Amino acid sequence: MTVRSALHPFGARAARRATVITTALVTAAALGTATPLAAGATTPAPQAQVSAWVSDGWGGGTVTSQPAGINCHQAAADPWNGVGQEAPTGTCYASFPVGTRVTFTATADPGSNVNSGPDPASLTVQPGYNPVWTMFCPNDDLCSAG
Repeated sequence: MTVRSALHPFGARAARRATVITTALVTAAALGTATPLAAGATTPAPQAQVSAWVSDGWGGGTVTSQPAGINCHQAAADPWNGVGQEAPTGTCYASFPVGTRVTFTATADPGSNVNSGPDPASLTVQPGYNPVWTMFCPNDDLCSAG
């Protein structure tokens, strides 16, 4: 006489097979829809420094970047009244992902003009140091760039 499992109508052996097959199907389904941990995860792009250098032309103005990051202001000097050129204020250095195209705009303060620059007007960020240069001069032709 054959004793059948109370859990499965065809016996214990059939119950084990059904369990193995069900486990295999569930596992296969899970593996087919599971996302590996590395998939979709992105490695951040390497960063490099971009620097706005405002030359001492005695004028004042601001250099900005697009995308945002650089917003560097140089106040005008007044050498006739003993007011020298102060250090620029704001964000004159910023990190951008390597390969990013950055465009610069130089805007003179009232009473000043853009003598030269920004140079370059735009750049593609490379590993390392990426400078941009600008000179602002006063409108009265008193410019240290001569």
